[in-house]
Amino acid sequence: MIVSIVLFTSDLRVHDHPPLRAALDGATAVVPLFVRDRAVDAAGFAAPNRLAFLADCLADLDTNLRARGGRLIVRSGDLVEEVCRVVAEADADEVHMSAGYSSHAQRREDRLRHALEERGVRLLVHGGVGSAVAPGVVTPASSDHFAVFTPFFRHWSQQRLREALAAPRAVRVPDGVASEALSARSDVADVSPGLARGGESLGREGFTAWLRAGVSVYDEHHDDLPGDATSRLSPHLHFGTLSAVELLHRLRKKQGPGPAAFVRQLAWRDFYQQVLAARPDASCSDYRSQQDVWRGTQEAQEDIAAWREGRTGYPVIDAAMRQLRHEGWMHNRGRLLTASFLTKTLYVDWRIGAQHFLSLLVDGDIANNQLNWQWMAGTGTDTRPNRVFNPLAQAKRHDPDGVYTRRWVTELEGLKGPAVHEPWKLPQLERAAYRYPDPIIDLADGLNRFRRAREGARKQAA
Repeated sequence: MIVSIVLFTSDLRVHDHPPLRAALDGATAVVPLFVRDRAVDAAGFAAPNRLAFLADCLADLDTNLRARGGRLIVRSGDLVEEVCRVVAEADADEVHMSAGYSSHAQRREDRLRHALEERGVRLLVHGGVGSAVAPGVVTPASSDHFAVFTPFFRHWSQQRLREALAAPRAVRVPDGVASEALSARSDVADVSPGLARGGESLGREGFTAWLRAGVSVYDEHHDDLPGDATSRLSPHLHFGTLSAVELLHRLRKKQGPGPAAFVRQLAWRDFYQQVLAARPDASCSDYRSQQDVWRGTQEAQEDIAAWREGRTGYPVIDAAMRQLRHEGWMHNRGRLLTASFLTKTLYVDWRIGAQHFLSLLVDGDIANNQLNWQWMAGTGTDTRPNRVFNPLAQAKRHDPDGVYTRRWVTELEGLKGPAVHEPWKLPQLERAAYRYPDPIIDLADGLNRFRRAREGARKQAA
């Protein structure tokens, strides 16, 4: 009997799963395996919201495999050691897995390949499972990656996609391979109370509903804070319960500016993956340094705490930060505003903000999170390093009646209309009654400090 192992990582689905299909085509029996990698815990990446969502995803994956005669094998420990143990137990001939592109994923793959080769077992790594177009497929003539999105998008749009694969009809798992019990989200402490449920089944339902009712107006309303007109699919793309290839195939069948705008967002996701694959150090270092001397953590300690807790005195900023804590998710426009406020108004290192986001975001993805933070801080791939988003102007544009702001800043729910964005303009007695903090900084003062700091860094570097 020929036995293959399919190592699931960030691809927790049965639809459009090239490693699973390849293993089933080449073997008599297949071991679907997921390893709770202790290195992820050691790196601090095992945030409660993602662990809870992961528990949902693994339970749903096990259900879908059992519907096809199989089951999910779950182990905990060092990933390489656990895979090798399962290889021995199942007498497996080869291991299939999806390619990863972070520095951790690449090191893990190298270790696993070496360990399996010593045992005479092949490792087959499949690219383009977690992205629409795999990193390295689209490259300029002069470099190993695109540093500017527009030319990347032009070449990316011309790529021919592989066909999306149907879910297998049957999965036969060999006897004698033990599994740990599946965890439940209720086993995880400190989960955001409004965290969405996970799993491939819900992801597919959500995408079908989005195609039917949401994507057609995405271009017009994706920045609408109170309308919440985004797809909410980012956690499913992060955990791989949805296939970016399948999404792109289905989107390309629809006409109009809405689907086109959403396709562009998928391209941004692939753009950042190819940047990180080529420059793994961008997860913690500036892609384009501006020689910033950020305010020290001690100096900015109170400002950082106010930002994290949603009490900066700027209602739209506080609303977004409170949404993050309650849902483990934040509207994309809110992410831009809060990142701009921390890095440009408070002049605090983007890494502090990125780490806080990763501690809460259910869709906390190293490529998207770190490189979007750098885009806003002006140290990433963007060629406009001094871009600043004014929270008042943005609030009036994207939450004109204050509906989103009042939803999360409940102290101000009695303040009607756009006045909610500037409570400091209220008469003193009325202002005190709302028990909402004064702004921690004047926007003009913050902007002037940022400009002086950047100018000083530029002169020193010259």
